[in-house]
Amino acid sequence: MKSKKLIICCDGGGASGKSTGAKLISKKFKLNLLNSGLLYRWAAKLILEKKPKNKISFLKKKFLNLNYKHLAILNLHSQKISDLSAIIAKQKKIRNIIVNYQKKFINSHDRICMEGRDSASKILSKNPRYDLAFFFKCNLKTAAYRRWKDLKSLNKEVTLKEVRKSLKKRNELDTKRRFSSLKIVDDAVLIRTDILSKLEMIDKMSKEIRKKINSKKK
Repeated sequence: MKSKKLIICCDGGGASGKSTGAKLISKKFKLNLLNSGLLYRWAAKLILEKKPKNKISFLKKKFLNLNYKHLAILNLHSQKISDLSAIIAKQKKIRNIIVNYQKKFINSHDRICMEGRDSASKILSKNPRYDLAFFFKCNLKTAAYRRWKDLKSLNKEVTLKEVRKSLKKRNELDTKRRFSSLKIVDDAVLIRTDILSKLEMIDKMSKEIRKKINSKKK
């Protein structure tokens, strides 16, 4: 099973549970995890800190030499970073830089779990195409509380009201943006994390992945 090529997509809005689902499934099925949100957050952090005159050429150089594993040790979840991430995600030239990095990463690994907002609908819609797509949904109240708890655990001074407002704005921007908008593909498996427990979520995802692995063996 380890040697079989497998591409899984986990898409959804902010704090929908897709990061948790993608991380746990990647560990369980030994997949290389690629978190799209971290890439945009890293880009936002660089812009906030360095304030480059030419953002495009600056980011091109940075992503050219990026070691993805390095992002795991950075603090990329401040409110300022979140807000700027939503803004730059609408900018086509910046999206192209990040998409090029994503495709390079995907082409260098056989077993991938890609998490984001448009991995199935855009990035992995063809050549290569995903084997299985999950779409995560969660009501705003639950999602905001979940994100607020995460931020509080990092000692971030932010109110639940602020988090809810930010999440609502981000999801609206992602849904309405002109390029690579947030949307569910026709064959995606819906994961309702405001209804399912973490164990139920992983069980549902695991069953779908095993079905896909078995079908690829035939």
